[in-house]
Amino acid sequence: MADPSIERFRRVVASAYSSLEARRQEVNDLNVFPVADGDTGDNMAMTMRAVMEELDRLDDGQSLDEIGREELVAALARAALMGARGNSGVILSQIVRGAAEELASRPGELVDPVLVASAFGKAADAAYASVREPAEGTMLTVFREMAHSISRQLAHIEPGRQRLSPSATSDEQDDLLADVIEQAIKDGQKAVERTPQQLDVLAEYGVVDAGGYGLVLILAGVLAALRGEDADLPVIEHQSVGFASKPQHANSKFQYCTNFIVSGSGLVRQDFVGQLEDLGDSVLVVGDESTLKVHVHTDDPESAMSVFSDAGAVTNLDVADMRKQVAEREARMASHPTGIVVVGSGSGLQALFVEMGAHVVPGGETMNPSTSELLAGIREVAAECVLVLPNSSNVIMAAERACELSEKSAEVIPTKTQQEGLLALIEFDPESGAARNRLRLGEAIEGITVGGIAPAARDDLQGRFMRGDAVGFVEGEIVAWGGAGSTLASTIEAMSGGAELITVISGDGAPIPLDELDAHAPDDVELELHEGGQPSWWWLLAGQ
Repeated sequence: MADPSIERFRRVVASAYSSLEARRQEVNDLNVFPVADGDTGDNMAMTMRAVMEELDRLDDGQSLDEIGREELVAALARAALMGARGNSGVILSQIVRGAAEELASRPGELVDPVLVASAFGKAADAAYASVREPAEGTMLTVFREMAHSISRQLAHIEPGRQRLSPSATSDEQDDLLADVIEQAIKDGQKAVERTPQQLDVLAEYGVVDAGGYGLVLILAGVLAALRGEDADLPVIEHQSVGFASKPQHANSKFQYCTNFIVSGSGLVRQDFVGQLEDLGDSVLVVGDESTLKVHVHTDDPESAMSVFSDAGAVTNLDVADMRKQVAEREARMASHPTGIVVVGSGSGLQALFVEMGAHVVPGGETMNPSTSELLAGIREVAAECVLVLPNSSNVIMAAERACELSEKSAEVIPTKTQQEGLLALIEFDPESGAARNRLRLGEAIEGITVGGIAPAARDDLQGRFMRGDAVGFVEGEIVAWGGAGSTLASTIEAMSGGAELITVISGDGAPIPLDELDAHAPDDVELELHEGGQPSWWWLLAGQ
């Protein structure tokens, strides 16, 4: 049976990770200091995920006492260290280590405001100690301010609520801790918003500190777990997308963000820092006598590793090209005012959507992507505002939820078919604002008539057709059935009353070749033909 303490801690860590993951790309795009050492959001998320996975490994039915508190702390600290990458990940790993050591240091005590204040204080000390020359206006400052917030709150908490008795219920404990954490988040937000006043480079780029923002998001996840609800992610004013991207400042003179683990005995981290600083900058060496995590920006990763050739085994090498990352970030930031996401199924249709400037979320055979897939699609679009075309009535609710969860402005244009979405895209202008595009696409949709021909999946109860026969639809109503050619012709005829042009999109397994379809149209109707490759439907039709 799982230990409730470990299970509870794992739930809190998982919620913290999910909160950060929801804004990971936004945190990535904020990173300008000290240099673009990988992506801050990715690096911090990797650290949190490593801790979560270690808790999964430990939670195999043993109790906390059977595992051992010291063993648990050592395992979590090592997992965070091994999973860390970049400055932000390494510093976060030290926050995890410091907090875990303090929380596990008092057997038999419930986690209460006094213990949390002590844990935050020790974590802040561990984070500052990991950096040789700490800079204010970074994640170090933000975490210290959150630690100070909890300490200040102790002075205003009734003595009977500062410490919890062993008889306190889990709900009482969660409620008390949630109140303390909620205020720490508010003070952390203020600290993040002040970071441009503390670091000139942040003011120059019009952003807040990425690592500090990440810490506030992590704590928001902790609060959500304590309250038993979804994380209400903080909104911190910053220029998250579309800011004028420039080459990184003068400190970015080295190319490779280099990370690795050194395993040995009697390791003293200070013995290696000077040699690494001769090879690069942003040097971090943290760990203990048996394991060190090394982070350095350098042009020569091999020489950085050779510093430890006589000290122990070098493993877990991770090298990221920071110049490439800067170029990728600049490309992401070179955004249009409005972007568009569509759900698509069929290789030909997806290619058409991309050709018309849309980002495609694959719908699969059932046109049913998840909310998370739609949210990821919204994040991928380099635009300040995003319009989403679900292209299926079954996807509209998931698309609306994705837009609600998006950190950037996003809204749904409720297209119900792929052919409707395709014709609406003709009116899309990425250089226009969202309001104008919403109006243009909405007006286009109102004038579209949609239809389609598909093979019957079963015999008709009214005896009109049998399984495998062609069935033609216009606006969801059956208008024709029988052979493929005659059903196609009758369906086009039914749509042609007010349309001079019918778009025909040929699907997977369509029984009539595309170049023979013109013969099935009335003389006064022109067909625009496309290979869509969509499943289930032999032909999708749209008229304007």
